[in-house]
Parts: sequence; structure tokens; C-alpha cells
Amino acid sequence: MAALVGAAALGAAVLFQTRLPAGVTAFGNGHPLSLVSSLLVALLVALGVGAARPRALTLVPVSALYAGAAMAAGQVLGSSIMIGATLRTPPAGPPDVTVSDITWDNFTAGLPHAPNLYRDPFAETWAAWLYLAVAALAALLLVTLRVLAARRAHRRRTEPGAGAPEEGQEETDYRAPFEPAQPPGQQPTTDLFAPRKPARD
Repeated sequence: MAALVGAAALGAAVLFQTRLPAGVTAFGNGHPLSLVSSLLVALLVALGVGAARPRALTLVPVSALYAGAAMAAGQVLGSSIMIGATLRTPPAGPPDVTVSDITWDNFTAGLPHAPNLYRDPFAETWAAWLYLAVAALAALLLVTLRVLAARRAHRRRTEPGAGAPEEGQEETDYRAPFEPAQPPGQQPTTDLFAPRKPARD
């Protein structure tokens, strides 16, 4: 679910990137904005993965796969709709996609062209691969730290002397502040008011 939400959010960001201020999209040729998007997708996936079985080591590689897949799916989704809307009504300037352009027809029309983000020569597609790798590595690192912390906390709780005593260990008795550390010697249990028997010769 976290990967699907991240993919949908990234697709919307790709579609409506032209509505952002020009200074934001033009800064660093748009790479910083895309890297921040990758980190947000990784964070979303890491939070979703950490909510289920946070001590499982198998979640570490799974989180990287899900974050990378969410990044690729979001880019392909947004690009497909944008390309489909552009093919149907070619704009005079930069494509200005609106909410009404998010249709199944536009998606299917642009889908055959969208995977070119990864199929073209690496010299042209290195940025898309970079964003995907950043999302996967960030999710891998975040989930690794979460799993190690959860396993360390679980180990501390189950160590001897922490919490309930283990089987075979005697539980220490509670001692009041002024009670001596050593228990008093065994005292005779005679009743002072009981009549004593006369000594027999």
C-alpha cells in the first residue's frame, strides 16, 4: 500500500511539475527536486514496511525493491498520461496537464512510449536510473536501521535480569528499606501464653 501511494504521488508530481515555480524546477536542472521526491518515496515505503514485523531481516531487501518499483511506476504513470495528453492535443509550448487529462485513454496512448525513460541509452536515461537507485538505497538504509534497533531492543528485554526471571532462577525477595539483608535466624515457635508442662524427673 505504501508503494502504491508513493507511486501515485510521484505520478501526480510528474504530471503537475510545470505548475511549480520556475525557480524550483530550474534549480540544478531539476535534479534536487527529483532527488527529494526519491527520498520521500523511500521514507513512505520504509514507514510502511516498519509497521509490519519490524524485526524481520527479510524486510530489508524487500523495502529496496518496493521503493525502486514505486519510483519506476510513478515515473511511468505520470509520463504515460503526459505523453498521451500531448499526442491527443499537441500544445504550442510546454505541456500543461490538467486534472481532466488524467484519463484511461491518455494513459494507454502514452504507455508504449513512457518506458523509454529506462530503455533509451544510459547517457540519456541516467537521471531516471539515479532517482530509482536513490529511492532503493534510502529505503534499504532506513529499514536496516529500524530492524537493527528493534532487534537490539528485543534482545535487551529478553536478557537475564531484565524483566521476568528465566526458568531455573530464583526470584529475589522484596526487602524493605530498614530490613536486614540476611533473614533472621529461625526462632522457636512456642506460645508465651501456653501453660508449660512440668519437668519430669
